[in-house]
Order: sequence, then C-alpha cells, then structure tokens
Amino acid sequence: MWLILSVLLLNLINVIHNQIVWYQPEQVHLAYGDSVNDIVVTWSTFNDTPQSTVEYGIGGYILTARGHSKLFVDGGSEKHTQYIHRVLLENLTPDSHYVYHCGSELGWSEQFWFKTPPPAERWQPRLVIFGDMGNENAQSLARLQEETQRGMYDAALHVGDFAYDMDSENAQVGDQFMRQIQAIAAYLPYMTCPGNHEEAYNFSNYRERFSMPGGTESIMFSINLGPLHIISISTEVYYFLNYGIKQLVFQYEWLKEDLIKANLPENRDKQPWIIVMGHRPMYCSNLNTDDCTHHETLTRVGLPFMHFFGLEQLLYDYGVDLEIWAHEHSYERLWPIYDYVVYNGSYEQPYVNPKAPVQIISGSAGCKEGRENFTTTRPPWSAFISRDYGYTRLNAYNASHLYLEQVSDDKEGAVIDSFWIVKDTHGPYQY
Repeated sequence: MWLILSVLLLNLINVIHNQIVWYQPEQVHLAYGDSVNDIVVTWSTFNDTPQSTVEYGIGGYILTARGHSKLFVDGGSEKHTQYIHRVLLENLTPDSHYVYHCGSELGWSEQFWFKTPPPAERWQPRLVIFGDMGNENAQSLARLQEETQRGMYDAALHVGDFAYDMDSENAQVGDQFMRQIQAIAAYLPYMTCPGNHEEAYNFSNYRERFSMPGGTESIMFSINLGPLHIISISTEVYYFLNYGIKQLVFQYEWLKEDLIKANLPENRDKQPWIIVMGHRPMYCSNLNTDDCTHHETLTRVGLPFMHFFGLEQLLYDYGVDLEIWAHEHSYERLWPIYDYVVYNGSYEQPYVNPKAPVQIISGSAGCKEGRENFTTTRPPWSAFISRDYGYTRLNAYNASHLYLEQVSDDKEGAVIDSFWIVKDTHGPYQY
C-alpha cells in the first residue's frame, strides 16, 4: 500500500514539475558583434517568452532592443531543453558606461553593466586569457570574478574547454557553468573558441550557448580590438574527422583569406598586432601523450602523410605575432619558434623584433582533471613553465609594445611570469 502511494506521489510531483513555467532569465553573457561597437546579449529561459528584450542605456534604461529566442535541445537521453535568447545592441557610443537588464514582461534579470571602448586609435585593450576551466575545481574563477567587477579588463578570451563538460548530466553541467561565469561574462565580452571537451553532438552545446561573430554555424571568427586583430579558430577540425573534412578545408581557406586581408597595408597599419587563438597547441613540454608532445603535431604540419592544411607555415608566412593555446593544464611560454628552431630577436632581448611567432599555453584556470606535469628535460624552445593554477593578462599599449603576464592563483594572485613583445615593424617573417 505504501509503495503504491509513494509511486503515485512521485508521479504527481513529476507532473507538477513539468508544468512549472520558468520565464526567469539566467546564464547571461555578452559577446562582441561584428565590431566592438555592437554587443550581443545572450541568456537562457526554460520556457519561451513572448519577446526577447534588453532595456539599456547610459545612466538608465533609455533604450530598448529586441531579438529572438531559439529552442535548444541537448542530445542526451533526457533531451534537456531551454530557450536561448539573443539580442543585438548596435551602434553603441564609444567610451561609455552602459547599464542593462534582459528578459521580458514575464521576468527580468538583475541589472548588469558594461563599458564600450574608446575609438580604436586611443584604445589600449586589457584582456584576460585562460582555457580549460570547469565548474568543478574552477580554481581561478573567484579571482576572475572579482577582477572583472573591479573593472580590470575590457574582454575575456576563453581558449576552449568549458564546464567539463557542457553536455554532462544531460547538459545540466553546462547550465551550472554558464551560471558560474555570469559574474564575468555578463560584464565583459566573453570571446571563445571550441576545445575537445565540447565535441559531443557535433559541438552543439558550444555552438548554441555562445554568440560569436558569424553565428552558431561558424566555429571561427576574427575581430579588431584597438591595435589587435584577433582570430579565433577551431583546432578540433583536425581531430574529429568523423564530422567530415569539409569544415577543416573551409576553415583553412577562410583563415588564409582573413590573414591576407589583415596584411593589406591599410589594415595592418590600423591593427598591426595579429593574434591567433585556438585550443590545442603545436608545441608543449608536458609529460603526457597529447598531440603537442609529438614531433608532427596535426595542427602544426597538417593531415598525416600528405601534410595538407598545416597551420604553422601559414601563420609564419603571414606574420602572426602571437599564438595563444590551452589544452595543457599548465602555463608555458615559448621562445619565438618556427619548425623547432628558435628565432629570438637577439640573445639579450629575445622578444624584441622576434623573427618568428611567439606562443604561449594558458590552460591552467582549473578543472576536475587537475594539473599537468612537465618533462624532466626541458626542450631548448621552452622559456618558462608553471604548474600553478592561474591565467594570463595581456595589455596592448600601442603598435610596438605588447605586455603579457601570468597570474598564479596558488600564490594569491602573484605575477609569476611577465614579458614584453616589442616590434618596430609588423609583417611576414623572412626565411
């Protein structure tokens, strides 16, 4: 008798739960639109609303913008569903402090704010960079949240691997992660690239949850931030060929065309620094069997045997200044390198007019998989390593000076590595 009553009660609870109407916005985050003068506001509700709305303005909710929602059904067994809302805020006033909230007449978020950059010629962008941050053991999260609230950054670059994993537990882990980063991403453009942990269901959780330039069908984009031309690519097209080779070929051709355009004299004058970010590095000195520990890393040389679509040659030929990777749960700074040869500017000043791209690996924000070890014998191209949890800061001062530093969360926010990249001119490297 008690068993029957228990089953009936459980069924009743499930019926009531399924009828709950949930219009409250959550998981609010920002991204740049096609330019830094446009901001895309993205959020989730678990029931649809009559209108996706952002009320915003300088000093108050003076303006209203409306967008659309899209039903997202996770590929897991429970087919977890939510409505993802996107609203574009266009032609924002430069160098201004905006407040906003999002939702609809059925429920509004709390108030958030963001700051628009000054005109490009006066902007010195301050970026925070990290990869491989989960919602479990997210060691750097609290410090990143606080520094964001203090106004220390203009944008965040998350270089792949989110939540561990966004599709886990029928995408409930993804929801938890997006709530956790809201204290960063609702205030800063949170710019991303996919990692291997986003692969499930053809990267659907990544594609649908984030709103990068180019839309959810695109896995790469580029954008100008002051003197920086930032390119985000997917290294995963080299490793998940079960989804076809077409996207790898398309990305390679797109990247080449983007680099050609970025190197036109009128464009390189405005954005002299070309920065590429992608999840899996070409080189690493970690003690594991990841592809970057092999001599012929796929992203570096291209597909096996024929070596088509390798990235190292392409990035070298078009004068990429800085390459940002993650994937390894550690921090590593490399000397300027091309094809395993170090091309320092000079012995005394290796990063002054370097003769090859500079590369860093910043995948130590914190996740449940823990830290990486390093090989006991350091390769000659490895300049600095750390197993500390942490993240990277980048300040672009002008056309000639770029500053980077590594923050250790283990050491209470201490800077454990810093260096300047100084260039008198920018352009393709000379053999």
